[in-house]
Amino acid sequence: MRIAVLGLGFMGSTHLKAWRSVPGATLAAVYSKDEQKLTGDLSGIQGNLGGPGEKFDFSNVRKYREIAELLRDRDVDAVDICLPTDLHAPTTVEALRAGKHVLVEKPMALDGASADRMLVEAEQSGRILMAAQVLRFFPAYSALAGALASGKFGRVRSALFRRRCAAPFWSKWLNEAEKSGGGVFDLLIHDVDFCVKLFGIPEAVSATGYEAMAEGVDFILATLHYRDVPSVVITGGWHHQKAFPFNMEYTVISDGATFDYNFQRENATVYTAEGESHPLEMPEVDGFEAELAYFAECCRKGKSPELCPPSESATAVKLALQMVEARKQNGEKVPCQV
Repeated sequence: MRIAVLGLGFMGSTHLKAWRSVPGATLAAVYSKDEQKLTGDLSGIQGNLGGPGEKFDFSNVRKYREIAELLRDRDVDAVDICLPTDLHAPTTVEALRAGKHVLVEKPMALDGASADRMLVEAEQSGRILMAAQVLRFFPAYSALAGALASGKFGRVRSALFRRRCAAPFWSKWLNEAEKSGGGVFDLLIHDVDFCVKLFGIPEAVSATGYEAMAEGVDFILATLHYRDVPSVVITGGWHHQKAFPFNMEYTVISDGATFDYNFQRENATVYTAEGESHPLEMPEVDGFEAELAYFAECCRKGKSPELCPPSESATAVKLALQMVEARKQNGEKVPCQV
């Protein structure tokens, strides 16, 4: 399958490295407005995951400076959209109409209506659409989902997901709320999407927190209120500029065990009701490589991405935005409408 990567920033660089390990995938084209990046020199790229940037060999890769021109390239089967968030929806729609399969970075859109329009376009085009909600493919998270789905550990009684980092300095557009949606929306969309996968749509949302974008602070503590799960909390955000280290973690309590994970440790741990503990059995895969390989497989087989359905990615957009809005109510429970 012939892939084009649109956007050569942090996520574009991360995906380029992962595509090299996907069997049957060939990098056919790239898009950027940055002439240096079009040479393959992404060594200046920085981010909170995926390692440092590097130099790529683009000698056999077509280089585009206009998206419309790339989308007319008949040698491109699928596009991997790693552009600023405000460009996700319009570029996805254009690509689907051009007959391309689409992998679009998270969040798939800045609002629910745009996300729904993307779903409609995918249905009408007959092409595969998948949002890059890579957390579903990270070993510690996919293993947790599998363990809970197995039924061996009974019902979930409490779940806490936390994700935090310094306000990003590597891409200026991330600090512009009209382009990124803001720190809480852009960062915690991962955990919101994972809760949608595990628990579905909550009945209500409540949240507290603080936003001061000019100082690099955008924090939330949100509770998703479900009928059958007593406590689901998502918390975190941006903690000032540059210095604060990236971290993500979870603690999930079920009838039979507590599952605990912190990004600073290698493995998630299972603490059983019998008083024992052991590492959570996890697949030995790179999350980004697994995500891209799955998307490529779906495209080749013409199969809807059941492990990461775009409909649930759209629900996550709507739910994350409701969390941000609920924060303005300072803890008041707000009915969920997604």
